[in-house]
Amino acid sequence: MRVSVVGLGVEGKKAVKSLQKHECKVYATDLNKDISIDVPGVDLELGKHDFDKIFSSDAVVISPGLWNTSLASEVRESRKLLSDVIDAHRSIYTIGVTGTNGKTTTSFMIKEVLENAGLRVLMGGNAGGGFEGYTELFLEADINSYDIMIVEVCDMTLDFCKHCFEFDLVVVTNLGRDHMDHHGSMEDYRDHMGKFLKGKSAILNKNDELLCQVASHSENSNFYGECDYNAHLFGKFNKLNAGAAQAVGETLHIDEETIKSALEKFNAVEGRIKSYQLKESQVVVGKTDNADATRLVLEEMDFPVICIGTPRKNEPWRLEILDEVFQANPHLLVLFHGLEEDVQGALDKIKCSDFQGEVRIAQNIEEVVKIIIEHSKTGVNIFVGGNGQSKILEIQKMLETL
Repeated sequence: MRVSVVGLGVEGKKAVKSLQKHECKVYATDLNKDISIDVPGVDLELGKHDFDKIFSSDAVVISPGLWNTSLASEVRESRKLLSDVIDAHRSIYTIGVTGTNGKTTTSFMIKEVLENAGLRVLMGGNAGGGFEGYTELFLEADINSYDIMIVEVCDMTLDFCKHCFEFDLVVVTNLGRDHMDHHGSMEDYRDHMGKFLKGKSAILNKNDELLCQVASHSENSNFYGECDYNAHLFGKFNKLNAGAAQAVGETLHIDEETIKSALEKFNAVEGRIKSYQLKESQVVVGKTDNADATRLVLEEMDFPVICIGTPRKNEPWRLEILDEVFQANPHLLVLFHGLEEDVQGALDKIKCSDFQGEVRIAQNIEEVVKIIIEHSKTGVNIFVGGNGQSKILEIQKMLETL
């Protein structure tokens, strides 16, 4: 099959890899000439689109970021969108997991419950969340048999996913302060989620005020709270994630003991919040790439030492993470390069605050780990979070070898 991929962001790049793996001939294109992509064997064109190649393809993958463009509209009208050309995934019972924080952990928890019940589960979606992208789901569902599909839906791809998948059930974890360049305001984000839920069955976080406001948009809504099983995970927020998985299990009539055993043996997802005991210190490490995710961790205990990975320059709203850090008032704040080799935006924000603690800049993750070890000797609690999922994962792996 000949497939064109239009738009080579994170999702598009992973689509190219999936299509190659499934032995498709790929034409990949992006208007940005500065895209960095290593794809041997692909017909790659940067700086322009060849519309003849796009529309002569057997199928087309459109980046979710281009979903509302005229080109995407033409592709949909041509019925050449990949999710329409191969549509086996539409016949699988499909659970969407969306919201701002906790999507990945909740998806893995649901998968654990379902597989514990003996079901064949296909899980994936949101490439930015660490999965292989939506295209991989379309292709995999076309060649293998599954009972249930779990799709992690990025909150920036609601319209895209609404078209590409037939959701039987949607879980929404929370609506928080992230991707504000896309949403515009929390009210707009709330309203967009309400439109996404229209006509669907939903399981919603009862503690989220904005979700309570849009519950009536769904065909039917059930609310979940904290799970009271003995799950070995850090934080009340993970009890809520487990509560969502428990609610899904109950909705699908899985017996209580099966749900309970699955959640009690569940281990934290790599890169997400994990707690380590190092000498006399509790060290909590995981991606918290927005202010709300950071706040939830800092509410759990006092952290005299906090290490934060900095965001990209074009994502200033993520610097609101530091407002939560200032409230926590650590003795030491360590900044490290999270998503770009730059900490100046964070330093500027600190200068404009009344933060009185010590500020240090770690040039690499080895230096971050060295600081953790140094302060663990004093028995203080240490938190490592913020942006830079790959670097935070490396820090976790280094701590696990100590």
